[in-house]
Amino acid sequence: MPDLDNRMTGADAVVRLMQHHGVQHVFGLCGDTSLPLYDSLARLDHGITHILTRDERHAAYMADAYARLTNRVGICEGPSGGGATYILPGVAEANDSSVPLIAMTTDIAVSGRGKFTLTELDQKALFAPITKYNDVIDRAAEIPATLCRAFKEATSGKPGAVHLGLPFDVQRDPVDDGDVAGDPTFGRVPAERPMGDLRAIARTASLLADARMPIFICGGGVVTSGAEDVLQSLAERLDAPVATTITGQGAIAETHPLALGVVGSNGGTPETRAVVEQADLVVFVTCRAGSVTTERWQYPAAGEAKIVQIDIDPAVIGATYEPDAAIVGDVRLILEALLVELAGPTAETGAQAIVAEARRAKFAAFDMLAQADATPIRPERLVADLRAVMPDDGVVVVDPGTPCPYFSAYYTLPRAGRHLISNRAHGALGYALPAIIGAQTARPDVPCVAVMGDGSFGMAAGEMETMVRLNLPVTLVVVANAHYGWIRAGQRHRYDARFFATSFSRTDHARVAEGFGLKAWSVENPPALRGALAEAIAHDGPSLVDVTCQPLDEANAPVSEWVA
Repeated sequence: MPDLDNRMTGADAVVRLMQHHGVQHVFGLCGDTSLPLYDSLARLDHGITHILTRDERHAAYMADAYARLTNRVGICEGPSGGGATYILPGVAEANDSSVPLIAMTTDIAVSGRGKFTLTELDQKALFAPITKYNDVIDRAAEIPATLCRAFKEATSGKPGAVHLGLPFDVQRDPVDDGDVAGDPTFGRVPAERPMGDLRAIARTASLLADARMPIFICGGGVVTSGAEDVLQSLAERLDAPVATTITGQGAIAETHPLALGVVGSNGGTPETRAVVEQADLVVFVTCRAGSVTTERWQYPAAGEAKIVQIDIDPAVIGATYEPDAAIVGDVRLILEALLVELAGPTAETGAQAIVAEARRAKFAAFDMLAQADATPIRPERLVADLRAVMPDDGVVVVDPGTPCPYFSAYYTLPRAGRHLISNRAHGALGYALPAIIGAQTARPDVPCVAVMGDGSFGMAAGEMETMVRLNLPVTLVVVANAHYGWIRAGQRHRYDARFFATSFSRTDHARVAEGFGLKAWSVENPPALRGALAEAIAHDGPSLVDVTCQPLDEANAPVSEWVA
């Protein structure tokens, strides 16, 4: 407890430092080593809402989605031992997805180390490979400086995940309250906007001006930096198509005449790939040009087009392609500078007609399946019907399995900004169900829908209790086919359909949801699907729609290795 000589406990200092950095929500799960922190959260007046979760992994996923949709630092916490190991997947996902997140795990007392204390493990070594910054605080006096650095690391340069270990005795030891201060600038991204090298900007502008057919391929940094409007202006100035990664969806409204949609092996199609092949200059904008976006570095092929890279992370430059020009810095400032450099008239490329034809061909086959009354329900019909009943500002979170390629390819976003999320860095199943809680916390005034396979549902079903406890108006859509569909599809297409250990028994997800207190629908008849989705979204509490769907390995999924 704080005493009379201007001191507070270490746990009090942690709470006050979060408050000074503008933290409004914390997602976490209690444990013995967390008692001092929880007492401070209970006792102090701080304005922070703590959301109790049913699993530490889910706390991290909630904080991840919350951060993506608010640009605030997502905060998750858990206890020592198992709590620290459970929270790891969400920390790894946030770090590799450039999401600002701080994971706090409490720990055994410093004085208990090396004595076989229950739940002892080396937290600093555990988190080192998956974080941008990582520390275990051994003295209470170090708390103010370490937490301030944690917020700065999470939000400066390339955003990322931070881990802090808080030993039990450090939480109880005194801290001088005069040392407890924070800068709210580092409570959200982008905290700082470094400008790119002017010579590199001039070189890039020259390449763009000379290009016959430039194309932008954009990652999630465009939305994080708030550069959507300037990207659109630059694309219009150059008459250049804009493609995105899955994480980059929302960099431009997908109804814009220059918006090509997602490219790559997951969500890309032969039609979108063909537009990339036509380009003589490819500009990767906050896109790492990894294996998925480029279909293992085939599109663009090395030497077939000039390459420009724009990224805040210098490690990205030259990692996969040798660039003809590269700019390191904040993407909004860089694109604004390029607009100034390219103020004069530019040549017509015919890009709008090329993009329109690619989109027409891409959606022709999709629309036939989306209107089909065949059973099991086609995934295309689910995408089309959900798009029809969701408002333009709604948020959809999709798991990386069965739903991801369909939604990334065909769920058209009519507004720029982040309205669709998938955890694509590591692709762990079980993300969407807990993440929708973070999404609804971030955007409480819009409908939020999570779409997942039944394999993913089984990994995270316990968080339905959290939804009911908080009475969140979120909707879960389960793509039910009793398979781990992505792996089964791989077995069909690459291993002569030798299916092994990818199927499980059918679950009545609607009855499970009703047992938790959700309102639920089961849909097997295609004409009933749209109405059920509309009713579920309109419901004033948590809801679930269990949709019996065609298995992924039998479907026409936009995944290039299966199409080939």
